[in-house]
Amino acid sequence: MCGIAGSINIQADEQTILNSLKHRGPDYAGSFHAFNVALFHTRLSIQDLSASAHQPMQNQRYAIIFNGEIYNHLTLRSKVPDYHFQTSSDTESILALFEAYGVDMLKEFDGMFAFVLLDKKEQKIFFVRDRMGKKPLFIYCNKQQLAFASELNTLMLFAPLEIDMESIELFLQFGFFPDDMTPYHFVFPVPAAHYGVVDINNLKDISFAPYFDFLSLYYQPKITQYQEAYTKVEESLNICIKRRLESSDVEVGSFLSGGIDSSLIVAIASQYHHALQTFTVSFEGGYDESSLSALVAQKYSTHHNVLHINMDTLAQDIENILIAYGRPFMDSSSIPSYYVSKEAKKYLNVVLNGDGADELFAGYRRYMPFAYNIIKYIKILAPLLPYLPKPHIQKSYYNYFYRLLSMSSKKGIALYTSATIDAFDDFYAFKQTALKDKFFNFIQNTFNNPKLSPLSAMLYLDSQFLLLSDLLPKMDIATMQHALEARSPFLGLEVLQVATALDDCFKIKGKKSKYILRALAEKYLPNELVNAPKRGFEVPLSHWVNYELKEIIEQKICDTAFLNEFITKDFIYSLLKQPHLFPAQKRAKMIFCLFSLSVWYHHYKESCL
Repeated sequence: MCGIAGSINIQADEQTILNSLKHRGPDYAGSFHAFNVALFHTRLSIQDLSASAHQPMQNQRYAIIFNGEIYNHLTLRSKVPDYHFQTSSDTESILALFEAYGVDMLKEFDGMFAFVLLDKKEQKIFFVRDRMGKKPLFIYCNKQQLAFASELNTLMLFAPLEIDMESIELFLQFGFFPDDMTPYHFVFPVPAAHYGVVDINNLKDISFAPYFDFLSLYYQPKITQYQEAYTKVEESLNICIKRRLESSDVEVGSFLSGGIDSSLIVAIASQYHHALQTFTVSFEGGYDESSLSALVAQKYSTHHNVLHINMDTLAQDIENILIAYGRPFMDSSSIPSYYVSKEAKKYLNVVLNGDGADELFAGYRRYMPFAYNIIKYIKILAPLLPYLPKPHIQKSYYNYFYRLLSMSSKKGIALYTSATIDAFDDFYAFKQTALKDKFFNFIQNTFNNPKLSPLSAMLYLDSQFLLLSDLLPKMDIATMQHALEARSPFLGLEVLQVATALDDCFKIKGKKSKYILRALAEKYLPNELVNAPKRGFEVPLSHWVNYELKEIIEQKICDTAFLNEFITKDFIYSLLKQPHLFPAQKRAKMIFCLFSLSVWYHHYKESCL
C-alpha cells in the first residue's frame, strides 16, 4: 500500500509532494522524471520488502507507480513464462503482464489498486483503478497541464484549484460526493473499473474505458438452490480470504467486531493462519464490541487485542480527522475508524475487514422494503403524509412507518437519499441543477430496469454510490493516515461474482437480512452472535454535537459565511438554537454535515494563501 502522485507539464517541489504522502508510505520515497512527466511514490512495504521492489519501477519500455495489492499476481505470472523477474512484487508482475497483454490483463486481477503507467515508447500514460474503487486516484487536467494523486490534499500542491459550487450542492443533498466526485473544477476521479489513456504531448484528449461491468453481474442467471448458494458463498469467501492472507511478506491480522461479517472472516482465516491477531474496539463510555467478539476469539484461539479508545482528545483531533479527506466528509463513523486504525497500527501493518458485505448480501434493515416491494403498496397512503406529525424518536415503529411513507412518494435522488443517509430529507429543499438531473435519471432508470428486482436495484445503487463514495474513502483515509493497509475479502472477484448471482431470497428472508451469510455463520460462529441485530459503528453523534463538540462546531459554522450559498441563515439558526424542531439524530447529521463543509472550506482558503 502506498501513495502515488505525478504531473505532466507542471514543475512542483518534489520533497513537498513526497512529504504530503509520507503517511501512506513511510518506508521509502522515490521519483522518476522523463520527457515532461514526473512520477512520485511513497512506499509501505508489504510484498517483497527488498530495495529492488522500490518504486517508481521501470523496465526498458514502461515506468510505473502503483498503490494497492494484486492478490493473485504470482499465479498470473504463469502467463508470462519468458519474462525474467527480478523481484516477487506485484508491481513487477503488472509491468510484465502489461507488456504481454496490455489492459486485457485487468480482467483477471483480484485486488485493490490504482496505478499510473508511462509508456516511454508511445509517450502515453495509462491510469487504472480497481473494480469497486477501493483505491483512490484523482486527476486535475486543464488541457495544458495535468496532475494526479492518491489524495486531494496532495493534488492541491500541483496547481490552484477552484471550487465547483454545483458539486457541493450535490454533496449536501447526497451526504457524500456521488461517483467519487470532488468539490473542484477540472478535478475528477479515475472511475472505478476503468482505465484512462492520455498522450503526454496532447492533454486535450484524455479518455476512459471500462474493463469490467459490475451491473452485468446482476444480469447473470440466478442461483436458486439453497445448497448451491451456500456452497458457492463459502467457497468464494475461502478463496478471497486465503489470497489476502498469503499475499503478504508481513503479518496480516483482522478487525473483529460483534457482527457476522468480520467474525466469518476471522473464522475462515483461522483455518489458514494459526493464532491470527484480531482487534476489537471498546470506546470509553459508549460503543463496546468486546463481549461478542471475545466468543469468536476464544473459539478460534486468536491472539486477541481489545483496543480501548479514549475520546478525550476528540475536540482537538476532529478538524484534522476531517481535513485528511481533502473534501467535505460527513460520515461520523470516520471518527472511530481513525482511532481504531491508529491503535491497530501499533501491532501490525495489514488487517482484514468486512467492507462490502452489507451492500452485496443485503445487511441493512432499510433493504427490507425493497425486498418485499413494500413501497409500491404503501404509496396509496402517501397523501396522508402532510397531516402526520414528524417523528422525534429515531428508533421507533412510528419513525420507520413515517420514513416508508415519505419514501413512497419520492423518486430519483430523493428516494435514494431518504433510504440511505437521510440527513436533510423532508426538512430542506435544495436547488435543482443539471448535474442533479443526471443523477436523478440514473437512479430512476436503475429502479425502472426490468432486469433488476427492487432489491437488486438498491444494492447496485449502493455499490455505485454509498460504497464507492462514502464507505471505501472512509476506510482508505482512516487507515492510510496511519500507514495501515485494510484488505476487504468481501470485495474479492469471486465473492462479487457469487453475491450478485444469488436469488433475493438468499439475501432477505422473513425478517432476516444477509440470510445466506447467517446460514453460513451457523457453521462457524457461536449461536449468540449469529442472530444478533445488525450494528455498525454506533457513534454517539447527537451527544457529541450537543456536548463534546458543541463549542467547536457552532464556532466553525457561524464563522463560515460560505454556507449561506447553499443553506439559509434562518435554517442554520434553527438547527443550532432550536433543537426541539428536529429529530435528535437527524439534526446531528445535518449539523455535522455543515461542520464538515466548514472545516474543509477553511482549510481550502488557508491552502490558497
